[in-house]
Amino acid sequence: MKFIIQRDRLVQSVQDVMKAVPSRTTIPILTGIKIVANEEGVALTGSDSDISIESFIPAQQDDTEIVEIIQPGAIVLQAKFFSEIVKKLPTDLVEIRVENHLQTVIRSGNSEFNLNGLDAEEYPHLPQIEENNIFKIPTDLLKAMVRQTVFAVSTSETRPILTGVNWKVEDGELICIATDSHRLALRKARIETIAEDSYNVVIPGKSLNELSKILDDQNEPVEIVITENQVLFKAENLLFFSRLLEGNYPDTSRLIPTDSKTEVVVQTKEFLQAIDRASLLAREGRNNVVKFSIIENNVVEISSNTPEIGKVVEEVQSSSIEGEDLKISFSAKFMMDALKTLEGTDINISFTGAMRPFIIKPLNDDSILQLILPVRTY
Repeated sequence: MKFIIQRDRLVQSVQDVMKAVPSRTTIPILTGIKIVANEEGVALTGSDSDISIESFIPAQQDDTEIVEIIQPGAIVLQAKFFSEIVKKLPTDLVEIRVENHLQTVIRSGNSEFNLNGLDAEEYPHLPQIEENNIFKIPTDLLKAMVRQTVFAVSTSETRPILTGVNWKVEDGELICIATDSHRLALRKARIETIAEDSYNVVIPGKSLNELSKILDDQNEPVEIVITENQVLFKAENLLFFSRLLEGNYPDTSRLIPTDSKTEVVVQTKEFLQAIDRASLLAREGRNNVVKFSIIENNVVEISSNTPEIGKVVEEVQSSSIEGEDLKISFSAKFMMDALKTLEGTDINISFTGAMRPFIIKPLNDDSILQLILPVRTY
């Protein structure tokens, strides 16, 4: 194998596939990056058997030569060393060639590295996926939907299914739901799909986080293929496979209250900053709880009291308050996480009593919803 490649493109692809390379693994070859060169270009693959990422660098793009393939072939190189070497090479062109016994030479300018490679035949194959059911979603929308839900997945392995995000496709709509049983995030959007397609799968939160980091901010659609136990995201020159979580995701529709006793409209940024300040004294001790109470003249009071440190009280003007008076306590962190994902200047918070979950959503927008369980403080 021998080829000459633009360093920038190589660095970018290596960084992408590194997101799937495990630091520790029972299968030693997975600590490497597989490199395959053929007439079309160079494909790099990284995998930890849960996530697999393949990044393809075409030989030519827009009439510019990116890779000159001199001799096709394949090799697996230790990811840790290869990624560090590539980043620090001195010139814009890199020559990679494999000599006898998998000895790999990496040359750039006046610097030359020799790395011991591994046999590419021993690298596990990527999942074979039949692409008969594909739906598309613009990249920026996909990234937004991940950002607005994935933070609410559970980090505890006691219920593994909750460490993933539930993706449901029905009637041309994608619904993403995440919950750790103390809060819930829901986001839905219309997508391009074949009318009768419907899915209900759970994608690990970790996979979605990594996917979101790799995707460029662009409007190109990402193609998504779902099978029994794998999901494949196809973007330009990128394949991202993830296994699906096994088991049934709990029916969360029962958790979401349909009626409300108190409705409060506040400005998102102002409310977020007030909660942030109130949480400054609430960080110690009991998982940073703040109190929210309605006082007269459309004013809400945010307060927190930690006896050994001190207390903070802040008033926030609301543009409208309807229904019963209310005092409720909740986790400041959960509230801040939820508020950061909401787009729009004003939000509507619907309460159904001091001990029932409450809903936060942007005014006049039903595509996104955040739900938080209150905390008992008395």
